[in-house]
Amino acid sequence: MRLSELAQKELIQVEEGMRYGFLAETDLLFDRKTGAIIGFEIRKKLGKTLFRQKDQDIIEYIPWHEIVLVGEDRILFGKTHELNRKEVEGYD
Repeated sequence: MRLSELAQKELIQVEEGMRYGFLAETDLLFDRKTGAIIGFEIRKKLGKTLFRQKDQDIIEYIPWHEIVLVGEDRILFGKTHELNRKEVEGYD
Protein backbone atom coordinates (compact mmCIF):
# COMPACT_ATOMS: atom_id res chain seq x y z
CA MET A 1 0.00 0.00 0.00
CA ARG A 2 1.31 3.43 -0.91
CA LEU A 3 1.56 6.35 1.48
CA SER A 4 -0.79 8.35 -0.76
CA GLU A 5 -3.46 5.65 -0.26
CA LEU A 6 -2.95 5.71 3.51
CA ALA A 7 -3.25 9.51 3.57
CA GLN A 8 -6.89 9.30 2.44
CA LYS A 9 -7.91 7.13 5.40
CA GLU A 10 -9.79 8.51 8.39
CA LEU A 11 -8.28 8.09 11.87
CA ILE A 12 -10.66 6.72 14.50
CA GLN A 13 -9.86 6.03 18.14
CA VAL A 14 -11.42 2.66 18.98
CA GLU A 15 -12.39 2.98 22.66
CA GLU A 16 -14.40 6.20 22.35
CA GLY A 17 -15.15 6.08 18.62
CA MET A 18 -13.67 9.58 18.29
CA ARG A 19 -12.66 10.87 14.88
CA TYR A 20 -9.26 12.49 14.52
CA GLY A 21 -9.45 13.56 10.89
CA PHE A 22 -7.48 12.04 8.05
CA LEU A 23 -3.93 10.71 8.02
CA ALA A 24 -3.05 13.40 5.45
CA GLU A 25 -3.63 16.01 8.18
CA THR A 26 -0.91 14.53 10.43
CA ASP A 27 2.86 14.66 10.44
CA LEU A 28 4.84 11.45 10.14
CA LEU A 29 7.29 10.71 12.95
CA PHE A 30 10.14 8.39 12.08
CA ASP A 31 13.43 7.20 13.50
CA ARG A 32 16.18 9.06 11.66
CA LYS A 33 18.66 6.23 12.13
CA THR A 34 16.54 3.32 10.91
CA GLY A 35 13.78 5.02 8.91
CA ALA A 36 11.15 3.09 10.89
CA ILE A 37 7.82 4.83 11.44
CA ILE A 38 7.37 5.83 15.09
CA GLY A 39 3.89 7.29 14.76
CA PHE A 40 1.81 10.23 13.59
CA GLU A 41 1.67 13.71 15.12
CA ILE A 42 -1.77 15.28 15.51
CA ARG A 43 -2.39 18.97 16.14
CA LYS A 44 -5.72 19.88 17.68
CA LYS A 45 -6.70 23.53 17.47
CA LEU A 46 -7.92 25.13 20.65
CA GLY A 47 -9.77 28.33 19.93
CA LYS A 48 -9.70 31.51 21.95
CA THR A 49 -11.32 31.32 25.37
CA LEU A 50 -11.65 33.53 28.39
CA PHE A 51 -8.27 32.36 29.74
CA ARG A 52 -6.36 32.08 26.46
CA GLN A 53 -5.79 35.22 24.46
CA LYS A 54 -4.68 33.48 21.28
CA ASP A 55 -5.22 30.19 19.50
CA GLN A 56 -3.22 27.30 20.89
CA ASP A 57 -2.57 23.78 19.70
CA ILE A 58 -2.53 20.54 21.61
CA ILE A 59 0.05 18.20 20.17
CA GLU A 60 -0.53 14.48 20.55
CA TYR A 61 0.75 11.52 18.66
CA ILE A 62 -0.44 8.08 17.70
CA PRO A 63 2.40 5.62 18.26
CA TRP A 64 2.75 3.02 15.52
CA HIS A 65 2.16 0.21 18.03
CA GLU A 66 -1.31 1.66 18.82
CA ILE A 67 -2.55 1.02 15.26
CA VAL A 68 -5.13 -1.77 15.58
CA LEU A 69 -6.42 -2.06 12.01
CA VAL A 70 -5.84 -0.46 8.64
CA GLY A 71 -9.13 -0.89 6.84
CA GLU A 72 -10.40 0.06 3.41
CA ASP A 73 -11.46 3.58 4.48
CA ARG A 74 -10.26 3.96 8.06
CA ILE A 75 -7.36 3.42 10.41
CA LEU A 76 -8.38 2.29 13.89
CA PHE A 77 -6.03 2.95 16.80
CA GLY A 78 -5.96 2.42 20.55
CA LYS A 79 -5.09 5.76 22.13
CA THR A 80 -3.07 8.90 21.63
CA HIS A 81 -0.17 10.01 23.77
CA GLU A 82 1.00 13.47 24.68
CA LEU A 83 3.95 14.32 22.47
CA ASN A 84 7.18 14.84 24.37
CA ARG A 85 9.87 15.06 21.70
CA LYS A 86 12.60 14.08 24.15
CA GLU A 87 10.82 10.81 24.92
CA VAL A 88 10.13 9.87 21.30
CA GLU A 89 13.13 7.78 20.39
CA GLY A 90 15.16 9.07 17.44
CA TYR A 91 13.06 12.20 17.01
CA ASP A 92 14.45 15.71 17.46
